[in-house]
Amino acid sequence: MTALCGCSPTADGPSGARPTATSAAPGTVRLPPADAVFDYQLGGAYPPRDDVRVVSRDRTAQPAEGRYSVCYVNAFQTQPGAAVGWWRHHHPELLLHEDGDDGPLVIDEDWDEPLLDVSTSARRAAAAEVVGRWIDGCATAGFDAVEADNLDSYERSGGRLDADDAAAFARLLARRAHARGLAFAQKNTAGLLGERDRIGFDFAVTEECARYRECDRYLTAYDGRVLDIEYRTQDFTTGCRHWGDRLSLTLRDRDVRPEGEHGYVYRHC
Repeated sequence: MTALCGCSPTADGPSGARPTATSAAPGTVRLPPADAVFDYQLGGAYPPRDDVRVVSRDRTAQPAEGRYSVCYVNAFQTQPGAAVGWWRHHHPELLLHEDGDDGPLVIDEDWDEPLLDVSTSARRAAAAEVVGRWIDGCATAGFDAVEADNLDSYERSGGRLDADDAAAFARLLARRAHARGLAFAQKNTAGLLGERDRIGFDFAVTEECARYRECDRYLTAYDGRVLDIEYRTQDFTTGCRHWGDRLSLTLRDRDVRPEGEHGYVYRHC
């Protein structure tokens, strides 16, 4: 899922910042509370309800005051629109192409987002510097954690990327997040649960684990520190019945609209 934000390109990437990097002492990252009321606010920030303890917002927003705040970063794909032009201009070698560097871009057609090329160690390191500055910005803003989206983009790459590429890139991002004192979330991709310790994942943000019957796997791996978003009422109802007392399960509209906007949906178990 991609944040529906108005990201504008800057010298350090779309809405990027260049904060001064500082390192946190090992072991100082703060994990989200288990089975806490959670709100997913990627489509626009709004005041959380009184019982909400964990909020996820786009990296261009401010963290939710007084709540455990997760910073959304689109790490494995570009944002659509103007952001694609920024990548083409500044880092064309980091965009994945169908046939060599001159072929068409490989696109996630559901969101119209080109994939980043993390197929080699050199390209992973270069991409991690760009995304790493965004992670630094999350820390500077006061977020507690990062969710790096589209970990599963290799599944949409037509075989040009694989799970090992994704895991290696995620490991670089986890290292950057931990250095800045941020916890690092696994975003979806149950197939990489076995790699969680080697990569450095601390908790999970999942979409529709109830719909796809994956919640038990995440619960086992992360001991209740699972923030799940369901987009269909029937899946939310099923999820609450089976897992609602063990993980943070939220129903949202698929466009994750702000409260007060037409089509906004929010419920929790």
